[in-house]
Amino acid sequence: MQKYGQHFLINENVINQIIDAALLLKSENLVEIGPGKGALTARLIDRGCRNFTVVEIDPEMEKYLRKNLPESAGVKILRQNFLQADLETLAPRPTLFVSNLPYIDAADILDKVLSCPHFQSAVFMFQKEQAQRIRARAGETGYGPLSVFSQLRAQISPICKAGRGCFNPPPKVESMVLAFMRLNNGPVPSEKWPSFNKLVTAAFLHKRKTLFNSWSLAGYDKQKITMVLADCKVKPTARPEEISPGKYVELWQKLCCL
Repeated sequence: MQKYGQHFLINENVINQIIDAALLLKSENLVEIGPGKGALTARLIDRGCRNFTVVEIDPEMEKYLRKNLPESAGVKILRQNFLQADLETLAPRPTLFVSNLPYIDAADILDKVLSCPHFQSAVFMFQKEQAQRIRARAGETGYGPLSVFSQLRAQISPICKAGRGCFNPPPKVESMVLAFMRLNNGPVPSEKWPSFNKLVTAAFLHKRKTLFNSWSLAGYDKQKITMVLADCKVKPTARPEEISPGKYVELWQKLCCL
């Protein structure tokens, strides 16, 4: 394992499936996050991609990429922590993001990408269990804030699985690749997303408690919670994991916006 905990993707079949999925999601701009030794980068170039941006945190990997990527491809290499990058500086064009995401930061990177005003699509690899949480429906194992926040901002499709042997060094877990397409006219305006985020996060903060109790503990008015639950036809005994993303939007609109 390298300094930054990288697991380099080496399986040609998985690489090809990621690239195939990315190229189907045609976009005017392309950003690769954490290219490492450039397994995906080189294949993108081979498939005709030019003048795109890669963001790499590891200075050793940056040197490797500068030495090995063809100058004719016009790849812009930024040595930076993607989570600290200002995405407002990207060209104001629909953007496709591609990455074999670092497991430890995957959820935060996904949230940053889905919040980016230029985000149009993405193809990302996750730890398998995390990918399942992203796609989980209300009532299913793993359903939580990550499920709600992802599904309200993007259409999510599975691409392929990747076993431990697809990487060098092999991780301790299996992986899964997902594709994301922006949902236009999302139900929560970007300027009001912090309010919605706070409400949903508060709902799941206390395990095994009802929605009413969780929001009460978070400081929301008890009388208003009772009225809103009744108005939205949600049982007062309902638990957070039983509420669909769309129903959370309805509850938030009545509890915080009216």
